[in-house]
Amino acid sequence: MTMEYESNNWIWDWLYSSPHLFGGLMVTAALLGFSTSYFGGIGVFPSYGWSNFGIFLKKKRERKRIRVYMDGCFDLMHYGHANALRQAKALGDELVVGVVSDEEIVANKGPPVLSMEERLALVSGLKWVDQVIANAPYEITEKFMNTLFNEHKIDYIIHGDDPCLLPDGTDAYALAKKAGRYKQIKRTEGVSSTDIVGRILSSMKDNKNSEGDSGKRQQSQRGQLSQFLPTSRRIVQFSNGKGPGPNARIVYIDGAFDLFHAGHVEILKKARQLGDFLLVGIHADHIVSEQRGMPYPVMHLLERTLSVLACRYVDEVIIGAPWGVTKDMITTFNISLVVHGTIAESNTLLPGETDPYAVPKSLGIFRMLESPKSITTSSVAQRIVANHEAYMKRNAKKTKSEKKYYDEKAYVAGD
Repeated sequence: MTMEYESNNWIWDWLYSSPHLFGGLMVTAALLGFSTSYFGGIGVFPSYGWSNFGIFLKKKRERKRIRVYMDGCFDLMHYGHANALRQAKALGDELVVGVVSDEEIVANKGPPVLSMEERLALVSGLKWVDQVIANAPYEITEKFMNTLFNEHKIDYIIHGDDPCLLPDGTDAYALAKKAGRYKQIKRTEGVSSTDIVGRILSSMKDNKNSEGDSGKRQQSQRGQLSQFLPTSRRIVQFSNGKGPGPNARIVYIDGAFDLFHAGHVEILKKARQLGDFLLVGIHADHIVSEQRGMPYPVMHLLERTLSVLACRYVDEVIIGAPWGVTKDMITTFNISLVVHGTIAESNTLLPGETDPYAVPKSLGIFRMLESPKSITTSSVAQRIVANHEAYMKRNAKKTKSEKKYYDEKAYVAGD
């Protein structure tokens, strides 16, 4: 009996994949008065099959979940990284992400800007990530690949369509490709950590050279804008696509969220815990420039929007939110609580400046949140400048072939 069932597996697979045809066939059989014994007699629908059909469907539904793995340095994480992990998740059911160790980054690319703890917070905060492996190797060795397959039950290793070469010129993913367990995604055009670093260094240099001339500063900053053009489809891909429930407690927090970092992730997590729905206001470029001066913001509004939307704690964003929280905003979005972190670029009002939180304070719905981390956009930019000098000193000691390899990588371990 078992052998006969197994020999007819192709029939059951066809039935499972063609439920409408199966349903039509059964209705026809019922109308013609055929019995299940008749079908059993011709060997197409064995009589014992009906009792096992429910078990069969359940077994099919409980198929093995596909686990995929993607690694990276994730230093200076941007929406390009987020989009890569979004694509990787689409190739399976569960996404495991390896965050390369500081030692491996130093050996293969240069000193990282962000610590391991900060990079782990960024990766863990992405909505598409299910599990994180800390201190992953830069190269997919045979030993590590077997660990992925056997201990972490990984089915496929994912990487972008850009080449990933080791210092000796070999492919870092050669073994995964040879094993037939490699899949590729498309790289997000128009953004890279190298580009972001270039914006920061160039803007700071030009800003220093053009002090006192606002026209030159503005022209300098415009020359450093990203070449990536976000579309409405990309925004939808990053969005949750769900609104708040009828009685949801909506929490609002606003800011620039420039150079999206671990401090942003942690304060958003804390804000989300205070309600059922987190609404994030992202200030327009001109507001950020007015409040913080040049060269900020480093990332333009839509770039910052995608970074915030990629965070698992965020439900919705207001793109180009005003500096002050108005009564109309509170009413329109049914905001229950407005929060602001204790760590920010500046929490001090300028002379004659109106408190942006005056309205929610007057309504008794404002709260200051103790920021879990002290990191800020400015402190990240300062680290980049410091790393630049370290990179230049390190690169000066390399051979000509090594310099070519590292110049292509840049000195920030973001990609």
